[in-house]
Amino acid sequence: IFCQLVHLRFSLRSCSVMNVFQDAVCTLNTLQTNASALEQVKRERGHPELQLQAMRGFLQRAGLKVEELDRLNIIHVTGTKGKGSTCAFTEQILRNYGFRTGFYSSPHLVQVRERIRINGQPIGKELFTKYFWQEAHGGSMPAYFRFLTILAFNVFLQEKVDLAVIEVGIGGAYDCTNIIRRPWVCGISSLGIDHTSILGDTIEKIAWQKGGIFKLGVPAFTVKQPVGPMKVLQERAEEIGCSLSVCPDLEEYESEGSLRLGLAGHHQRRNASLALQLSHTWLQRHFLTGVALRPSMDLYIYTHTVYDIFTGLAETEWPGRNQTLKHGPVTYFLDGAHTTRSMLACVRWFNEVTPQHERNAGGSVVRVLLFNATGERDCAAMLKLLVPCHFDFAVFCPNITEAIATCNADQQNFNVSVENMLTRCLDNQQSWRVLNGQEEKPEAELLIGGGLPLVAERHSDTLVFPCILSALQWISQGRDSVLSNPNKCIIPLKPSINAKAAPLREAVSIHVLITGSLHLVGGALKHLDPALNS
Repeated sequence: IFCQLVHLRFSLRSCSVMNVFQDAVCTLNTLQTNASALEQVKRERGHPELQLQAMRGFLQRAGLKVEELDRLNIIHVTGTKGKGSTCAFTEQILRNYGFRTGFYSSPHLVQVRERIRINGQPIGKELFTKYFWQEAHGGSMPAYFRFLTILAFNVFLQEKVDLAVIEVGIGGAYDCTNIIRRPWVCGISSLGIDHTSILGDTIEKIAWQKGGIFKLGVPAFTVKQPVGPMKVLQERAEEIGCSLSVCPDLEEYESEGSLRLGLAGHHQRRNASLALQLSHTWLQRHFLTGVALRPSMDLYIYTHTVYDIFTGLAETEWPGRNQTLKHGPVTYFLDGAHTTRSMLACVRWFNEVTPQHERNAGGSVVRVLLFNATGERDCAAMLKLLVPCHFDFAVFCPNITEAIATCNADQQNFNVSVENMLTRCLDNQQSWRVLNGQEEKPEAELLIGGGLPLVAERHSDTLVFPCILSALQWISQGRDSVLSNPNKCIIPLKPSINAKAAPLREAVSIHVLITGSLHLVGGALKHLDPALNS
């Protein structure tokens, strides 16, 4: 199938760039790991070093040598929570200084090319298509993430970036980004429990995996960690032969006035401190001389970069993380929290920012939760943390952007069946009801053409929808002009379901928290922020 799709490229030369780009994305999607293959990967974890060996082979087949990656002057970052935000801060700081930056991250929110950025912007469709077909060829192909990692390395080398900020996919030691031999500096953000079937079931085992990105003689930094994992990181650093420094609190840095961050949430202060250390260390190696940024630390940078560094923190944007979008009477609060620790941070942020919005509303406000989670996450534990937020409605849906065939190829996921996704939503709905002390009612379903469940109803304040668009349309009740676009399909609902929405139609303002999965947040942003689709 893959070879046939590659061959299809040549019949599309006369098509528009958009069509060729979508063909590339559809071809890329054939490399996604299906559920049975994922199980095989887990079984093969007994020999994880083979994963990196395979990655080196694929890199060589792409015409690249591991040694060539040294030219990218890499900043390598891992962690459980905050690694993407740390990378975003770091990239913005160094871009502000005038460097041409590359930034590789995952997952994407709306379009796959978001994963590969140059100077802060996703590479264009033409550039993505050009390099994609250079890499795509017959024979055995690497899996989805491996392919994109190789593609990113090639793009950064060919486009001659001054540096590349590389975010680890999962773990560290055996992640495919860890074929990097000589990064300039490494960083580890906050650690927690996630991906336990791959990384281990304790935070200490996870710390061992994360510390695998350390390299001989390469300085490494981490935020403050619990005692157990910190001890493991220190042992890993000593074993590998590198220094490991703990970042100070952001309040300890000296600046004119208070430091302002472009990303909301108190937890971002840890990420910002780590980014300051990573960018400073990179600059220090680049310039070798400078003046003190903070006298009590051995922290030196080139004289006029202090302004650029602090301005970089203030100007950083990273969609889908503690993000607020106001569309008339409907305000969306989006955060891709997907672990209990990150959900705690999300709840703290939500409780900090909503009171002011509610005061500004000048009238009644209805609170709505839109939730989904994927993989092996403990949904019940995350939902329990959300109960004190006192939502008037809890809405659940799978990470399907639209329940129609024209769904964006960038957001297709072949790893989980639709049936499994909807079953999980129903389980989450039941967990929410139990957590709120509600009695279970007989399940009722409304079907679309005898197939996909449209709404499963067990209580008046909880609903399950088949896709993100249908959920957003019900929540907004035609009051969001972006969602009222005539080009968007309106899915008909039972009169009883529409009747439940009376409070949404009558309220002065609707506040919607969208959380539990970055994929859910990305699917929502596809509809809520049209600029991300261009």
